[in-house]
Amino acid sequence: MKKTNLELLTQENKMNLNGYSVQDIGDDHLFTGLETPMKPDAFNLSDTEKKEKIAILFEEIMDVLGLDLTDDSLKGTPKRVAKMYIEEIFSGLNPENKPKIALFDNKYQYNQMLVEKNITFYSNCEHHFVPIIGKAHVAYISSGKVIGLSKLNRIVHYFAKRPQVQERLTNQIANELKTILNTEDIAVIIDAKHLCVSSRGIKDETSATVTSYYGGAFKKQAKITELQNYLKD
Repeated sequence: MKKTNLELLTQENKMNLNGYSVQDIGDDHLFTGLETPMKPDAFNLSDTEKKEKIAILFEEIMDVLGLDLTDDSLKGTPKRVAKMYIEEIFSGLNPENKPKIALFDNKYQYNQMLVEKNITFYSNCEHHFVPIIGKAHVAYISSGKVIGLSKLNRIVHYFAKRPQVQERLTNQIANELKTILNTEDIAVIIDAKHLCVSSRGIKDETSATVTSYYGGAFKKQAKITELQNYLKD
C-alpha cells in the first residue's frame, strides 16, 4: 500500500532524529547539535521585512484563536510581538548583534580564577517557545589577556536571546569564551527554570535544571570545589 505524505514525513523525521519522534525531542528536551539550527538563507530578509511578515502571521494566529483584532488592546499586538521577536528576545540569532569584545593585557599578573556569578538571563525553549529564566556563573583563568566584566554578561545574553536548549546554551557560552580568551581554562554553570516544565506538560513548579561545562584547569576537583565555594551565597 502506498504511504501517505504524512506517513512519509513521520518516517523521515524519525530517521533524521536518530529514531526519536518530533514529540520525543520536544517533551524530553533533547537537541540536535551544538549550533543553533539555522537555514542557509536565514538573513536574506532584512529585520524590517521579517517584522512585517511576523506581524501578518501572528495576526493570523490571533484570529484563529478567536481574538477580536479590532479591540484597542489587541490591534497593535501583532506588530509588538514582531518587534519583540526581532529586536529583543530572539536578537541573538543575528550575528550582527554579537557583542564587540576588547581584550586587555593582564598587566596586574592576576593568575587565579575570575568568577562572574549570578548573571540573570531570559531565554526561550526552542521546543515550545516559552521562557527559560535562570542565572549563569562564568569563570576563567587568564592566559595573558583579560576581558571586561560586562562583556561576560553580554556574551551570556547574546546566546540566551534565541530559541534554546540549556545544554547547548552552556556549551555555546563556553566555546565562545575559549575562542575569545584563547584558553581552555573556562567554567560555565547554568541554573534555570523552564516554563515548559512548570506551566505545561508535567507542571512541576519547584524543579530547576543545572548544567555545567568544565575545561582545562577546571576539570580538577580542587578547582571545581574552589569555584563551588565562591558560588555559595
